[in-house]
Amino acid sequence: MKKRIAIFGSTGSIGTQALEVIEANPDLFEVEILTAHSNDELLVQQALKFNPNAVVIVDEKKYQQVKSALSSTDVKVFAGEKALEEVAAFDTYDLMLAAIVGFAGLPPTLRALEGKKTIALANKETLVVAGEIVMNRSVVNKAPILPVDSEHSAIFQCLIGEYRNPIEKIILTASGGPFRGKKPNFLLNVKRDHALQHPNWSMGAKITIDSATLMNKGLEMIEAKWLFNLRPEQVQVIIHPQSIIHSMVQFEDGSIKAQMGLPDMKLPIQYALGFPTRLKNDFPRFDFKKINNLTFEEPDLKTFRNLALAIEALNKGGNLPCVLNAANEIAVWAFLRNRIGFLDMTDLIEKTMQKIPFIQTPTLEEYFDSDAEARNYAASILSM
Repeated sequence: MKKRIAIFGSTGSIGTQALEVIEANPDLFEVEILTAHSNDELLVQQALKFNPNAVVIVDEKKYQQVKSALSSTDVKVFAGEKALEEVAAFDTYDLMLAAIVGFAGLPPTLRALEGKKTIALANKETLVVAGEIVMNRSVVNKAPILPVDSEHSAIFQCLIGEYRNPIEKIILTASGGPFRGKKPNFLLNVKRDHALQHPNWSMGAKITIDSATLMNKGLEMIEAKWLFNLRPEQVQVIIHPQSIIHSMVQFEDGSIKAQMGLPDMKLPIQYALGFPTRLKNDFPRFDFKKINNLTFEEPDLKTFRNLALAIEALNKGGNLPCVLNAANEIAVWAFLRNRIGFLDMTDLIEKTMQKIPFIQTPTLEEYFDSDAEARNYAASILSM
């Protein structure tokens, strides 16, 4: 039987690449659900091509356009944020690819876990915001979470067959982004277009900016803590400019396992969709003869203070990672619209982390409240 896939965030970078993987394996997968925030034209194109059972356009102003464009098909059309949760509760799919960017991906993922669905998780913010609740729900409902981020997929692959062998630490690799080695006086004048030019990966705008500030790696540290049940001190980051080693696991005997390959998100996407089977593909292969220099260096926490703030949130826990994430989403939004400078993003995040009351063991409702408070406060800073 074909595996029925629901892609939440189908018009983004991860979603479009996942559809390429599905198209290349028509005997193994079929598309059941597609969702988009506001890109109605691409959503319609995808729906006409893959003929899902249902689509969701979050921007309700575009509902009629999507409904009209798909009127000659049997595709059910829904609109609004609540529709994401309602469709996530459908029993007509086997695996959700959670690829909605940011906090918005949390509610539908929780609903899918309640329905005992397997989650291929590309939305790191879901675990950053409410990792303990999400992982508990995964365990209680026996709903597996398969990582899609290249770093977490690498760790997951390294741990296959190592169930009884305790982890000493994991090592997340980072390319360093487009400004590796630069100092604050350079970053002061960085503009939007420059920051969007990642040296190795092709990603959406938000994640690309997070990579440039190293916030992405900080969020991945928090995600890894929850995914692999680690203590904060067991999660390490190293800069690896070539992006060939995607991450490593060190075991208690000192042995280190690494997963390697060219930087191509389709590989971890395909691994999650096909798990536990490795599917044959024609992706480009890494050639040791062509790359003879793999280098590593410590991250510069004084210059890239976003990573330091994320490590602070990782160590303190509670609702602080949720506050960090909310403030960062507002900061990146403002930077992409030329409202603030590159270094101003860090200042905004730090002020918000200092302002929002700390809660050691938040309920799900308190996570939502903390997110809203942090967004409102960060937005108020922008209007000063």
